[in-house]
Amino acid sequence: MKQFLFLLFLWISGIASAATVDTVLVRSAKMQKDIKVITIVPDVAQAKRCPVVYLLHGHGGYYKTWLIIKPNLPELADEKGFIIVCPDGEESWYWDSPLHADVQYETFISSELVQYIDTHYPTDARRERRAISGLSMGGHGALWNAIRHADVFGAAGSMSGGVDIRPFPKSWNMYKQLGERDAHPDVWDAHTVANLVPQLEPGRLALIVDCGTEDFFLEVNRQFHNALLEKGIPHDFIVRPGAHNVAYWNNSIDYHLLFFQKYFSK
Repeated sequence: MKQFLFLLFLWISGIASAATVDTVLVRSAKMQKDIKVITIVPDVAQAKRCPVVYLLHGHGGYYKTWLIIKPNLPELADEKGFIIVCPDGEESWYWDSPLHADVQYETFISSELVQYIDTHYPTDARRERRAISGLSMGGHGALWNAIRHADVFGAAGSMSGGVDIRPFPKSWNMYKQLGERDAHPDVWDAHTVANLVPQLEPGRLALIVDCGTEDFFLEVNRQFHNALLEKGIPHDFIVRPGAHNVAYWNNSIDYHLLFFQKYFSK
């Protein structure tokens, strides 16, 4: 009987310390629509303010994608004491589209969503306690937003990211947001992460970039890594066996969360 009560106590304690997972609607004033967002709040947030990690999904994904890829994300949030935020980004590439007023996801991610989360949750709202990462389209989006808004984000990562969109002019509906590349090469040049490297200052952003050896984005990631080296930008760059798939991202996210944990602890 005593053993049963002890096990029951452990089970109840486990429930009590579980992260809270919720779906909220966040209003975008600029797009004039509500965006679905998953929030994962660790149990420790009841007692103190927590750093925040924003995770962006890839093309074809949606706000629940990261929970599908990494079902134990709530446990990781509890373990590391992070608030994790997973917004819906549609097929936006997380830009403010020059063509569509209802696709203004740079403003949403880097301004409207951050303000909402800091207002409604017990966040440590310093930029040094705010990180952003994502996979594929979301890897591009995370770096795009972090580099252009280094006053908002202190750390950023990209997993299998499309860090240079220009070699893929017909892919993933990017032309719908930017126009055809042949007709608007200047717009494509202005909307790719690869061309943001000159804006970076050494030490301003903590950066982690990784890609699988069998990934079609591997070469653009290597080129991005080399550009960072030439500019003298400190960063972690990881290439390991893997393709552009769930198995790779399920593993990759562990590296990014550990990287952010070390950054937040400084």
